[in-house]
Amino acid sequence: MNKEDLKERTKQYALRIIRLVDALPKTQTGRAVGNQLIRCGTSVGANYRAVCRARSTAEFISKLGIVIEEADESAFWLEVIIDSKLLKKELVEPLIDESKEILAIMISSSNTARKNNR
Repeated sequence: MNKEDLKERTKQYALRIIRLVDALPKTQTGRAVGNQLIRCGTSVGANYRAVCRARSTAEFISKLGIVIEEADESAFWLEVIIDSKLLKKELVEPLIDESKEILAIMISSSNTARKNNR
């Protein structure tokens, strides 16, 4: 998967997060969890774009670290949505799976960059 494919994939991930947050109940809990998820879920794509503009390997690795943190936090909030029964598990699981796939790709890229930077 090349950079352009990942840019599009992470943008689509953000759009899916937005739609899921819109489906949350308009309760205090739904809004609080939704606010957290919308921040980290949409920042995955935004920060990946910054990764693509990195000027050095160190900056690339550092910015990838941010993407990894945000994708992992997104997975956490998605799990909270399921565990608190804010939405049905079958609505949320595909996004958890996508979070895990994005995480795996970014961790692999980071590990490769670290190995090649030695």
